[in-house]
Amino acid sequence: MALPLHKQASSIVYYIALLALISLFNSCSCSEYKRLNYSDAPSSWGPASVTWYGAPTGAGPDDNGGGCGFKNVNLPPFSSMTACGNPTIFKSGKGCGACYQVKCTSHPACSGKPSTITITDACLDGVCLDAPVHFDMSGTSFGSMAQPGREDELRHAGKLQIQYTRVPCNYPGLNIAFHVEEGSNPVYFAILIEYEDGDGDLASVDLMEGAGPTAGTWTPMRESWGAIWRLDSDHALQGPFSIRLSTLTSGKTLVASNVIPADWQPLSTYRSIVNYSN
Repeated sequence: MALPLHKQASSIVYYIALLALISLFNSCSCSEYKRLNYSDAPSSWGPASVTWYGAPTGAGPDDNGGGCGFKNVNLPPFSSMTACGNPTIFKSGKGCGACYQVKCTSHPACSGKPSTITITDACLDGVCLDAPVHFDMSGTSFGSMAQPGREDELRHAGKLQIQYTRVPCNYPGLNIAFHVEEGSNPVYFAILIEYEDGDGDLASVDLMEGAGPTAGTWTPMRESWGAIWRLDSDHALQGPFSIRLSTLTSGKTLVASNVIPADWQPLSTYRSIVNYSN
């Protein structure tokens, strides 16, 4: 039986409204997805546990280094705001250089305000395996979660439950640097890579020689340990060297052309003119 005209009109209006609502919902979902994109804003907060090690106001390791190979992490730009990551965070070294925000509300001395830390070391056993995500922080970074003047009180708590989120790294005024490691020679070349804006982590590194039999060809390097990558060559490497980096988190690629000169020396640092924020 046919519907009366006024009911047909009501049905048409209903379906038009329904389609408009669906369209609006889809539009909002798309906008929300973009807003939460890691590269644009911090991702959602999750639970983690934290401890601290080293001197109460130090950078963690006694030598101001750590399992990522970074040096002088007590000095800018790290400024002791560092942490070890458990296996979930350290990722067999590929998590080195990643940046996080942490905050605590589980202790009376907590400020509830976020602090930004960089992964510079590893904690792969003991208390660091008691939770899916654990940070063993420097004394300085642990204390930074406290209300002013209550840093020691918070450190005396020992172990805390906190919230954490991944954030882009930011090194104002710095471009990516390559430190040629001790022991490097014409057939063994190792570099420490640091100060990558954005993701901060690396999935792969390739080297291109400027001369010799493989000039102009990208050769994969392999992770030696932490943030140190190496190339064992079957011939004497000839510079200058270009380095291609691909990040772990978002897969972004960047090339530092001819960044390491032909007369490179071990224990020297060569600074590029590029970064992921450029």
